[in-house]
Amino acid sequence: MVSTTEPQRKLIIQIPCFNEADSLPVCLAELPREVSGFTQVEWLIIDDGSSDATIEVARAHGVDHVVRHAGNKGLARAFMSGLDACLRLGADVIVNTDADNQYCAADIPALTLPILEHQADLVIGARPISAIEHFSPVKKALQRLGSWVVRVASKTDVPDAPSGFRAISRAAAQRMMVFSDYTYTLETIIQAGQKNLTVVSVPIRVNADLRPSRLVKSIPSYIQRSIVTIIRIFIVYRPFRFFGSIGIALFSVGVLIGLRFLWKYVSGDGEGHVQSLILAGALLGMGFQTLLIAFVADLLSANRKLLEDMRVKVAELSKDD
Repeated sequence: MVSTTEPQRKLIIQIPCFNEADSLPVCLAELPREVSGFTQVEWLIIDDGSSDATIEVARAHGVDHVVRHAGNKGLARAFMSGLDACLRLGADVIVNTDADNQYCAADIPALTLPILEHQADLVIGARPISAIEHFSPVKKALQRLGSWVVRVASKTDVPDAPSGFRAISRAAAQRMMVFSDYTYTLETIIQAGQKNLTVVSVPIRVNADLRPSRLVKSIPSYIQRSIVTIIRIFIVYRPFRFFGSIGIALFSVGVLIGLRFLWKYVSGDGEGHVQSLILAGALLGMGFQTLLIAFVADLLSANRKLLEDMRVKVAELSKDD
């Protein structure tokens, strides 16, 4: 029996779902109803426009809350809908996991412990990527690349950034905003790093593969989407570095070509190298314009951060009212 002097904390475990009627029972059978440090543990699924019996299966297996999308909005939107619902339901900590039972639910206490001990705002479950047999070498390489990009952009030390098994404090969840329609995993870590939230990783176990990944429909498609996601991450969260690097590169090449023409001209051989002067002028102009874009993009990024802070403050005021 829970002591009345123990802090009242609610944990909600959310599961984004899209046509998961077959795998969901296996996943739900593993979820805990009691987790150390929490007085309430509830389950929530986000039905992302399923056409099968996902909702009926969820309710039959004791899911407490169901959020429904009228159509398929994608994993990132399902994740954010879940966070919003969990906050409205009074969650102190939110755990996100997948409906394919990829992650070992017995590791949820280890995932939430750093938050309970006030050592983290966001906890990422780090899978043993190299030991997962059903991951192809290409997918493993892309996982490592994505994690490296996130570490550079967020200034955090996350070994498995694409992992969807994560625990989020209430304060961190209130500050999350996902712009990508494809996946939330990389973007949320970068946001946490920019907002000075503490991000840590804990090792977790994985279960046997129940079905192929919905995100990885084919290796070429996965590579294309991963590259686009990585580029968008740098544009949105490091705009000055992204456009500034391009601008400096163009400007530098223009200067070098211009100096080459100037040397030829001083040596009396400039008449046959007018095309170098034209190219240098074009590169210098492009570099200067790109640097201007870098400053404008940086101002827009600062404005976005202010709007996100206003959103959090409005949410806090609404809760107080």
